[in-house]
Amino acid sequence: MSFIDVQNAFMAHIRNPEKEAAPSNIESRRLEVYTELFFNNIEGFVSSAFPVLKSLYEESAWQTLVRQFFVEHDCKSPYFLEISQEFLYFLQFEYESQATDSGFMLELAHYEWSELDVAVCQSSDDYFAIYDIEQQPLYFKDTARNLSYQYPVHQISEDFQPQQPSEQPHYFVIYRDEQEDVAFLSSNAMTAMLLQAIEQNPGVMLRELIEQVHQQLPQFSFEQLYAGAQQTLSAFTELGIIATKN
Repeated sequence: MSFIDVQNAFMAHIRNPEKEAAPSNIESRRLEVYTELFFNNIEGFVSSAFPVLKSLYEESAWQTLVRQFFVEHDCKSPYFLEISQEFLYFLQFEYESQATDSGFMLELAHYEWSELDVAVCQSSDDYFAIYDIEQQPLYFKDTARNLSYQYPVHQISEDFQPQQPSEQPHYFVIYRDEQEDVAFLSSNAMTAMLLQAIEQNPGVMLRELIEQVHQQLPQFSFEQLYAGAQQTLSAFTELGIIATKN
């Protein structure tokens, strides 16, 4: 076997020792050390990123789920901090849901991953505080996420596991505060629409923003929308969710 063949055999066995034969010239005791080390590292990163999701599984079932990810998913990133994103991608696009999985599994996983995503985001340093919300361009900061879910993901725990989606969506903003801590804010449909419009149109002015929203909500007057948005977005500028740039 060539060196590359040995490497491939070694990696295949590490990922799936029950089905892939070990290279014949490597001591089994040493292989076991590597097998446990690699899997435990992956399992540790996944568990720390999705603590609530993990708490809903028996330990053996959780180990099986992470093992399936470890064996089947071809990670695109070599960075440990992105393992959680790879796991989320696996659940969304590769994993075949089981009867024992909850209907909110994907939403809960995304909610938990978003917290880590905000925490480690390398923010642009060209944001500035807004002093005149009517005269300065508006930006949705890259350390914030505007989210909505069909399940009350913020309440899910071992003792509360809803069986059906809610009648109305649940809206949230996850952001980093001035102390660089991750914070959560319950939102609503109107606020989510405003933030989405800002996110999709970086640098939009307040009046232009309201004109766009007014086209979607003609049942409200321009003045009503303007006054409500001014109040809401002013509060969001104080939280560091909305900012401006030079």
